[in-house]
Amino acid sequence: MNSIKSLLSESMQQMGMIESLSFGTVAAAMAVAFFCSILIYLVYRYFYKGVSYSPKFGMLLIMLTMVTAFIILCISTNLVLSLGMVGALSIVRFRAAVKEPLDVGFLFYAIAAGLTAGARLYLVAVAGTVIVGIVFILCYLIINGSAAYLLVIRYTDQAAAALETALSGRKMQMKSKIRHKDVTEETYALTMKADSKAFVDTLSAIEGVENVVFVQYHQEA
Repeated sequence: MNSIKSLLSESMQQMGMIESLSFGTVAAAMAVAFFCSILIYLVYRYFYKGVSYSPKFGMLLIMLTMVTAFIILCISTNLVLSLGMVGALSIVRFRAAVKEPLDVGFLFYAIAAGLTAGARLYLVAVAGTVIVGIVFILCYLIINGSAAYLLVIRYTDQAAAALETALSGRKMQMKSKIRHKDVTEETYALTMKADSKAFVDTLSAIEGVENVVFVQYHQEA
């Protein structure tokens, strides 16, 4: 029996199905995984402003990248172990709800970095992490150059003409309009790039405007 096991082991080693790992190889792979995870965390930390932003999720990204890396290190050196690992991981179920679609993207971002680092494709791991990060930052700067707001104005008939002049030329969509005697309350959805403080001050200064509510919101919420 032992001779059969040794024969199989030798055959698999000759076929490249079993490979020994040195400490230097493991250290290099984990170091690259850690470097990539830090880059991913920094991108998430400074450029992701979703509704459900969580610092703990940033820590999870670091752990996920490194855990994925050492799992791939293990299964890439032993075909039998890789088959067993696939079976073991297939029974794992995660029940936590992901509120933001971008969170799923960052999870795959971290997993991809860990996979390539664990497979010892160090150049691919670092280059891929940097390129994806740059693309995300560029998309963030383009999309977040303007913000969506809800504008609620309560005014009397005296301010109607002045408000029409102040709001002219802006791309706005009326959401609701409430009329009570000579007081009107209107709600608009609009997108602005500039600082909103000056805009609110201009509307509030109009004679007959009782109050102005200006709230930023996320259109996907």
